[in-house]
Amino acid sequence: MTATIVSTRTIVGMEIHVELATKTKMFSRSPNVAHPDNYDAAPNSLCDPVSLGLPGALPTMNHAAIEMSMLVGMALGCRIPDRCNWDRKNYFYPDLPKGYQISQFDHPLCAEGAIDIPLSAGGTGTIRITRAHLEEDTGKSGHELPGGIPAAGSIIDYNRSGTPLLEIVTEPDITCAEDAVTFGRELRAICRALGVTEGIMQRGHMRFEPNINIVLTLDDGREVATPIAEIKNLNSFKAVHGAIEYEVKRQAEQWLKDGLEMGPGAKSTRGWDDVQLKTILQRSKEDAHDYRYFPEPDLVPLEVSDSWREEVRARLPELPMQRRDRYESKWGLSVKDAAALTEVPATAIYFDACAKAAAGATDLDERAAAQEAAKWILNAAAKLSHERGVEPHEAGITPDQLAGIIGLRTSGDVGSSAATELFEVLCDSDDDAQSVAESRNLLQVSDAGALDAWIDQALADQPQAAEDFAAGKDAAAGRIIGCVMKASGGAADAGMVRSRLVERLR
Repeated sequence: MTATIVSTRTIVGMEIHVELATKTKMFSRSPNVAHPDNYDAAPNSLCDPVSLGLPGALPTMNHAAIEMSMLVGMALGCRIPDRCNWDRKNYFYPDLPKGYQISQFDHPLCAEGAIDIPLSAGGTGTIRITRAHLEEDTGKSGHELPGGIPAAGSIIDYNRSGTPLLEIVTEPDITCAEDAVTFGRELRAICRALGVTEGIMQRGHMRFEPNINIVLTLDDGREVATPIAEIKNLNSFKAVHGAIEYEVKRQAEQWLKDGLEMGPGAKSTRGWDDVQLKTILQRSKEDAHDYRYFPEPDLVPLEVSDSWREEVRARLPELPMQRRDRYESKWGLSVKDAAALTEVPATAIYFDACAKAAAGATDLDERAAAQEAAKWILNAAAKLSHERGVEPHEAGITPDQLAGIIGLRTSGDVGSSAATELFEVLCDSDDDAQSVAESRNLLQVSDAGALDAWIDQALADQPQAAEDFAAGKDAAAGRIIGCVMKASGGAADAGMVRSRLVERLR
C-alpha cells in the first residue's frame, strides 16, 4: 500500500553572493562594474588581460576587497583565520574566459559565524554561518541585443568578469520561506551598513541561492528526506519566497511519484521562472570533486595578522539590528518605524543627527525629540523624497533646519499646516526655520485682541455653529475655527481659538 504523507518539515540553507563595491576588480586594476562610478559602463568596456584570461596575465590580490570581506565576516560573528588559501575551481562555461574561477576551497577567509533573526512564528532564531569565502565573479550571458531584440545566439558581457565576490554559506537552519526572506533582508542591511555593497538587487549586487529539501513524516511513522534542489541566481526577495514555496510543494508531489530520497548524486540545480512562477530543472548538481579544486599557483596564501584583524574590527559601525534595538528601547519607536529608518544606512545616520539637533534646540528630552524627528522623516521627508526620486535623507533639509521646525511646532509658534509648508520651503533653502517662518507669515498669532476680533467676525458669519457649540456640540467648533483661520490667513493659533470659544460660549 502506498504511504501517505502526514506532515512536512522544510529545510533551507542559503548561499548568497555579494558583489563588493571596490573601485577595481578582484585580481586586476580594471574598473569594477559593481562600483557606482561604473554602473552605466558600456558592455565589454571594463576588461583587461586578467579578467579576460589572456595568456601570461597574472593576478594580484585586491587589498580593499579582502578588508571588506573581513568586515562582513566579523559582523556575522565569523572567525578570521591567520591564513587562508586561493584555489582554482575548474569548469567550462562561455562566461568564464579562463576555464576556471579563482576561489577559496578548504581554507576560507571567514568561518563559523551566526546571526539572530526574528522568526515568523515568533521569537528569534539563530542562523549559523558555515563560511564566507572570497572569489571572482564570472561574466554575464545574455540572449537579447540592446533594445530587447532577440539575439540569434548567446552574447557575453565580460564587464562583470573578475568582480570581487563574497560567497556566504549558511547551515540548513531556515525552516520556511518567510524566515529565508527575513535572513536575506538582514544580511543585505548588514552589508549596506558596512558600505561593502550598494545592495541593488536588480543589478545583481546580491544573488541568493537557497538549497531546499523537505522531511516527510509518513503514516507508518517513517521520516524520509527528499533530494536537495539548489535554486540559482535569485535577485529579488519575492523570487526567494516564491521559489521556496514552490519547491516545498513540488518535492512532496515528486516523492509520491518516484520515492527518491536524499543521497549521493541526488542533488539538482534549478532555475526560477518569474513568469510561470515555477522552478525549472537545469542539471544534476556537481560535487566538489567535479570542480577539480587545486591550489592557485599564481597567488601566495593570504596571511592575516592580529594587528590587521583588529585594525579592520575597529571600523565596524553600529549594525542594523543593534541600531533598531536602540531606537525601540531607548527612544520608544515602534518596530515598524525603527525598521523603516534603518532600511538605508545614510537615512539612519541622518535621523540620528536630526534627533540630536532637536534635543539640543528644544525643551524636549532626548526620547521625545527622537520621536518628533522620526515623524517628520517618515512622513514629510519620505513623501517629498518619493516625489523627487531620492531617499529621505536627500530631501534637502538639514538636521538643524528640521530641529528648528520641531521647536516652532512644539512651542505652538506654527500650526501643523504651516509647519508642513515650512518644511517644503526649507528643503530648497539654506535659511533657518525661524527666519523663513517670519518672512512667509507662517507664525501663529496668539495675541488675545487679534484673536477676539477674528472670532467676533466668525461668530457673526456662523450664528448656527455658535449656537450649536454653546449647546455642547463640539463638532460645531470646526466651522468657527475654519472661519478664523481663513480670516487670519492661517496665522491664528487654532488651540487658543478653541480655548477662547469655550470661555466665551460655555
